[in-house]
Amino acid sequence: MKIVLASRNKHKIEEWNATLGKFVDGVEILSLDDIGFEGEIEENGETFEENAFLKASAAAKLGYFSIGEDSGLAVTALGGAPGIYSARYAGEHGNDAANNELLLRNLSDKDDRSASFVCTIALIDPAEPERGKFFRGETEGVILHEARGKGGFGYDPLFFYEPMGLSFSEMSAEQKNSISHRGKAIEQLAEYLKQLQ
Repeated sequence: MKIVLASRNKHKIEEWNATLGKFVDGVEILSLDDIGFEGEIEENGETFEENAFLKASAAAKLGYFSIGEDSGLAVTALGGAPGIYSARYAGEHGNDAANNELLLRNLSDKDDRSASFVCTIALIDPAEPERGKFFRGETEGVILHEARGKGGFGYDPLFFYEPMGLSFSEMSAEQKNSISHRGKAIEQLAEYLKQLQ
């Protein structure tokens, strides 16, 4: 079964294939580039769910089972920010260093550093493009005062997962996938996909 993930992010595609492959046999994740999708998908929703649905809809229109994923960091002391704006928190989309720097600045006078990574997945069957099936995963953590670790991407160096005593960047890909917000949401999706096979 081929499913399009509405993304061009190579890290994300790799993570998806590794994680979903553990739960469901015979599923291959394709990127937007793999199906020749051109242009950008406008993420103008106000929630993770809305943005995930918008992404999945774009690929479903080309006749594929498609997945849209929207994920981000929700920091308690910042009222849930950066939230849906996580990738472009500092203004420029995907500038991890600038995003992390701004997050640390905004938390500099805060005692509560609790946060959660949130992932929402929308799955759309091209036969029913107006409807989506949703899956959500969350992982609780704490924002560190400085980056730790060399792996991962995004906010991973600042996100400390207390049960393991490691930041997401200090974990192996396998460790991270086993407890991450994305891993949890993908596991729910996998259970659903098994019923379709």
